[in-house]
Amino acid sequence: MPTEPDDQFEAVLTYLKETRGFDFTGYKRTSLARRVRRRMAQVGVDHFSDYMDLLQVDPDEFDALFNTILINVTDFFRDAEAWEHIRRDVIPALLAERDPDEPLRVWSAGCSAGQEAYTLAMLLADALGPEQFRQRVKIYATDVDEEALTQARQASYTTAEVENLTEGQLQQYFDQQGGHYVFRKDLRRSVIFGRNDLVQDAPISRIDLLVCRNTLMYFNAETQAKVLGRFHFALAPRGILFLGKAEMLLSHSRIFDPVDLKRRTFRRIPGVPTGLGSLVTYPRVPERAGEVGGLDELREHAFSAGPVAQVVITGDDIVALINQQAEALFGLSPRDIGRPLRDLELSYRPVELRAYVEQAKVERRPLRIKDVEWVRAPGDSVWFEIHVNPLVHTDNGLLGITIVFHDVSAARQLLEELEHTNRRLESAYEELQSTNEELETTNEELQSTVEELETTNEELQSTNEELETMNEELQSTNDELQAINDTLRERSAELDQVNDFMETILTSLRLGVVVVDRDLRVLVWNRGTEDLWGLRSDEAVGEHLLNLDIGLPVGELRSAVWAALSDSTTEDVLLIDAINRRGRNTTVRVVVAPMRNQAGESVGAILVMEPSDARPEDARPEDHDPEDHDPEDHDPEDPGPENPSPEDHDPENPSPEAD
Repeated sequence: MPTEPDDQFEAVLTYLKETRGFDFTGYKRTSLARRVRRRMAQVGVDHFSDYMDLLQVDPDEFDALFNTILINVTDFFRDAEAWEHIRRDVIPALLAERDPDEPLRVWSAGCSAGQEAYTLAMLLADALGPEQFRQRVKIYATDVDEEALTQARQASYTTAEVENLTEGQLQQYFDQQGGHYVFRKDLRRSVIFGRNDLVQDAPISRIDLLVCRNTLMYFNAETQAKVLGRFHFALAPRGILFLGKAEMLLSHSRIFDPVDLKRRTFRRIPGVPTGLGSLVTYPRVPERAGEVGGLDELREHAFSAGPVAQVVITGDDIVALINQQAEALFGLSPRDIGRPLRDLELSYRPVELRAYVEQAKVERRPLRIKDVEWVRAPGDSVWFEIHVNPLVHTDNGLLGITIVFHDVSAARQLLEELEHTNRRLESAYEELQSTNEELETTNEELQSTVEELETTNEELQSTNEELETMNEELQSTNDELQAINDTLRERSAELDQVNDFMETILTSLRLGVVVVDRDLRVLVWNRGTEDLWGLRSDEAVGEHLLNLDIGLPVGELRSAVWAALSDSTTEDVLLIDAINRRGRNTTVRVVVAPMRNQAGESVGAILVMEPSDARPEDARPEDHDPEDHDPEDHDPEDPGPENPSPEDHDPENPSPEAD
């Protein structure tokens, strides 16, 4: 590929920065240009100007170019000897320097696909135990490659990608899902992934262990110095920086001390200015171009007007300076200057300061007291981060102690909200990841179902043809069933006629007819029985015969009825004294016969009742139709219902209608 002017290549870098926010201007030009030309050769473009035109029309080309520039070469426990040094020496030292409950913050800068971050998680979980790890450790893993971050968040790796891990590590820290190994979800929550450009974006602060391996070597010297300054700001006092074996710049740095130069571990030098607003505890006297008058008064006013509360004490713990913020916040006044610190409420509230002051004197190093809560009133709390800094003379003599109270209430609230939001996002992401896996599984099942449906469709085509044949047969059968149905309706009509005929017979009989089943429940109670006893059919049917309250002493029928139900072949004829519906005494002739089915088995009993002394007046007047009366048939000796005889006259019941 022909050599092109540098300005055309720089134009491509400027376009990437303006359109996508990636600033590659700090990368080494030789290696950077070589990688861009490699991508241009892959897409068949010869000139940088033509390639910039391709980037403008094809947005997907950006991802391919970034993957080429940002070579994501990483692995679990890459360079095993260096990681063994971290496990054996660095992590135990970090834990020994911190309280048992103090959080531990780790930053994996340039994490690529996440293997480095999860390697750190495994080492710290081994050192602390899973429970302490979940409570104390936060690992911030950053990169500029969104595609690599997406893979890292999934925490899923192939068998080839985990070949450096032992069988015990796989069983302890990974769950096998199909052909992949997925990092444990409960430990995964402590690893937070995000995009961060080391050159442009603000660094993460208060880091105890910062891992940035084989990333700085891609930057030029100026950019490396800038990034190292950010790392110095990011690290906590005595924080550890872990670099790759190809990076040698820090061996000559004045802001980091080598811990193990061979394995590229360095410790942050405290108190060295980094250009990011750190507090200078080792003062130096700058060279002055000329004398400035009134410096003492100027310093006093500048100190008094400082934005944060600050108190300065001498080496003998005598209060020397109090600024306006401290006076307003803690109720101090200029009269307190010259008093011993122990006499002030400030010495023990909001936190016991005297022990920290003594420690700063002895160790000659700044101390930071985090998460100090001061409850000024119920429901009114202020959170401080207090810095206790020794003021050391050039000959290492102690001048005094400055105590600075930083109000971090708003920052703490924001941090809590951010952590809460992060937990929700992590939970949502895990649910989304789980849903995605379920969808992939469902997709495979659906694909299999489609194939089965295609086979089923062919079977249904064949079945459809069979059903058409069966439908024709069913149509013929339906015609036959219709003819049978017509016959059944005719038979039903005939049966209705028979039932009506039987009902007519039973109604026409002047005799009382009662039919009972084997449980002595009344099945038939005809019109003659109603006339005889005055009890309607709907009142008697379904009732127990022996429970009927009528003029007939039904108890005397018990033995005859049970005889009829016991398959007796004889009929019993009984004469029973009773009281008819008119209240008159009468003698009733009762015939009890068994009711048999076609098999000859007794299924009930039939009782036929007839008054042995029946007289015409016992009949109901409404049973005689005047139109049917023939005068020629009248017997003059028979008084009849219209001409009752004197002996039948009842003064209390003068006419049959009265009954």
